[in-house]
Amino acid sequence: MVFTRSVAPFLRTARSALQQGNSVSPLQHALRRQNGASVLNAARTYATQFERTKPHVNIGTIGHVDHGKTTLTAAITKRQAEKGFANFLDYGAIDKAPEERKRGITISTAHIEYATEARHYSHVDCPGHADYIKNMITGAANMDGAVIVVAASDGQMPQTREHLLLARQVGVQKIVVFVNKVDALEDPEMLELVEMEMRELLNTYGFEGDETPIILGSALCALDGRRPEIGVEKIDELLNAVDTWIPTPQRDLDKPFLMSVEDVFSIPGRGTVASGRVERGTLKRDQEVELVGKGDAPIKTKVTDIETFKKSCDESRAGDNSGLLLRGIKREDVKRGMVIVQPGTTKPHKEFLVSMYVLTKEEGGRHTGFHNNYRPQIFLRTADEAAALFWPDGTEDADSKMVMPGDNVEMRCVIHNPVAIENGQRFNIREGGRTVATGLVTRIIK
Repeated sequence: MVFTRSVAPFLRTARSALQQGNSVSPLQHALRRQNGASVLNAARTYATQFERTKPHVNIGTIGHVDHGKTTLTAAITKRQAEKGFANFLDYGAIDKAPEERKRGITISTAHIEYATEARHYSHVDCPGHADYIKNMITGAANMDGAVIVVAASDGQMPQTREHLLLARQVGVQKIVVFVNKVDALEDPEMLELVEMEMRELLNTYGFEGDETPIILGSALCALDGRRPEIGVEKIDELLNAVDTWIPTPQRDLDKPFLMSVEDVFSIPGRGTVASGRVERGTLKRDQEVELVGKGDAPIKTKVTDIETFKKSCDESRAGDNSGLLLRGIKREDVKRGMVIVQPGTTKPHKEFLVSMYVLTKEEGGRHTGFHNNYRPQIFLRTADEAAALFWPDGTEDADSKMVMPGDNVEMRCVIHNPVAIENGQRFNIREGGRTVATGLVTRIIK
């Protein structure tokens, strides 16, 4: 642990307070004696430092509600904590919101840190409930690979299929399967059937189903320390599969910095923090940036501190899940869906051409087609906006022409609020609680 000279007086004062038996805490005592803000900042900055000693990979748990994603995440942290590679987080620590604990489901995405012998991981525990699929899309968009959790007692379910589709569309290339709750299923033939169905489903959505590792185990047994042959040993097997099957991604470090804002919060006495995954580039402390989106004009600011997993960093780089402390910015000025970028590199847009595939009923999409001026919701990075879809200008019989499930079409999209959009950017279209189309931005209009 390294401390600069500026922190040494704080430590001496803190020790003095302890030796004198003062009733106030060492931190409070020190802050009374010195400039509170500067000492607190110094102690906070140098107490914990994020060190890059292993390749960093973003993964996550996806799958149907109540199939055991959060329990598996907790079991992973417990096992890796035993090896000195993590801090153990139980189910309640991961599902932090009172509503989540009350209902027993994950609503928001939770970011957890752990490591293996080979890598450092940021793990996103995604919600499986259909009502919170918006948050799952954000979580999946941040992943380099994923673990899909399937309950042996249920097999594949609606969100199993939708999560695989969304993972594919946001660019996830490799999936590892964890068939959970095998302790609740005594028939080995049923386990074989679940595995066979999952391999077929993976192939359907463009994953390598025949080669994908499938681990059969019980996250609850691992968490409770029972039946190691299906518990803790299977957690080890799962993490080994993740290490070997999911490749270390190549990061776009040389491109201009861009981070999509996923969450915003305030730190009393310090300011507004925007957090999210860095899509490309690098950023150093005290560097100037722009906030783009949710308005026509960018907001200029400076990043005065950078954190990754509550550890201070000198630099944020592509692939990191970072929190950026923004100078002179109010919390209400920053909204989910905005991007933080190198000044002058990105602009917000409201109208663009898209190439998209419309899902069939069998794929979970619409049962019927739609006409010109169709108004769904569009998801771009962490932004979701009301949209209107039209046939491109010059299309004959545009008002009577229909788009049918299964079609690949070119359309013009107009959104309600301007969003940072680039050619080649992926998106998803949703309506009525389901994903109905997916595609790419092909040309910016305005």
